[in-house]
Amino acid sequence: MMRQTLVFAALLSALPALAANANLSSIYQTARDNDAEYAAARESYKAGQEKIPQGRAGLLPTVNLGANTRYNDSRTGNAASSDYNSRSISISLTQPIYRKQNLEAYEQAKVQALFAEQQLKLAEQKLLLSVAQAYFSILQAQDVLATAQSQKQAFAEQLAQARKSFEVGAATITDTHEAQARYDLTNAQEIAALNDLEVKRRGLERIINAESPELARLVESVSMTLPEPNNMDAWVKQAEENSLAVHLNQSALELARRDVERLRGGHLPTLDLSASYSDSRNPTSVITSSRSGLVGLEFGWQLYQGGAVDSRVREAIAIQEKTRFDLDGARRQVRLDARQSFLGVLSGSAQVQALEQALVSSEAQLKSTKLGLEVGVRTRVDVLNAQQQLFTTRRDLAAARYQTLLAGLQLKSAAGSLNEEDLKAVDALLK
Repeated sequence: MMRQTLVFAALLSALPALAANANLSSIYQTARDNDAEYAAARESYKAGQEKIPQGRAGLLPTVNLGANTRYNDSRTGNAASSDYNSRSISISLTQPIYRKQNLEAYEQAKVQALFAEQQLKLAEQKLLLSVAQAYFSILQAQDVLATAQSQKQAFAEQLAQARKSFEVGAATITDTHEAQARYDLTNAQEIAALNDLEVKRRGLERIINAESPELARLVESVSMTLPEPNNMDAWVKQAEENSLAVHLNQSALELARRDVERLRGGHLPTLDLSASYSDSRNPTSVITSSRSGLVGLEFGWQLYQGGAVDSRVREAIAIQEKTRFDLDGARRQVRLDARQSFLGVLSGSAQVQALEQALVSSEAQLKSTKLGLEVGVRTRVDVLNAQQQLFTTRRDLAAARYQTLLAGLQLKSAAGSLNEEDLKAVDALLK
């Protein structure tokens, strides 16, 4: 017993210092500022936005400036050597008039920027769900620990009473052994529950990069609301139209299509406007300087590149078909996610109602079983069973509430409509 007490003390001392109760929205705000994955998604979004000016650059003029100065030491036969400096400067401008590859690259850059924006939104929704899952997992772990502690206390009381009854001959040793077995089992469950709670807290701390605060809990009389609209097909349709996963795969398909067109442009001619000016000076020349300026059109056409262009086009077409199948798979997945989450909310609400009624029944059963023990028609084992059923029902009821709320958030995520306001709606159910 002393050793177990020391174990509990060591585990409790390892728990972080707790701040004032934090609700779901405040945890999410901390996660937005500190979560490494979301921070990486933000930077990826910034990088993606730079694709547009990079793509636009292929349609704008290119200007090159060059200059040099050279020291010359010239010797010819028996003539005296001559040393001099020569200088030159040149500037050239090239303005693409028709380059199919550059045009498609610019359109592709726009889609890449949109793709990066959609990835950031998807990362935000994933963070919303991750925070909610971590939050409710801690509350559930706390309930499991509280259940184990309550059972342990109740079984300890029953064990003490069974021992006294056995000492005075009012009960058999079987009651004592039964109570001792229940107490020892619950003691082990308490250790496991305490460890699980510690693990769950560390999971939340990984997201918020701070010590896990004390969390606001659900009010005891919270009622579960049904989805609005309460129609599965409506949610499935909304998921197909608005799911971020679907939008992301649609952008990937558009990127692949643009890439095919860009590579096909390798077969086409190019036309550029070019202009250049140069000025060179040589002090030993009869003509001490020369200046030239050119303006004209440049036509180019790579007629054959060893089959490389055709090969790249075939590769891009295969990738395009792959992304088409990926899009189809994403649509199927969001339909499944929407149906599962919708059914999760419905079944969760029904389960909560059933467990609420079961809790009332379990409380009445425990009360009547204790009364039966007093009048001699029930045994202590019956009381232990009734107590365990009551504690288990309370734990299962709390877990069902958490799972139902989480299923509602998952349903909105599948439909692409999950946002911070949904967390604030859950905050209204916390105390």
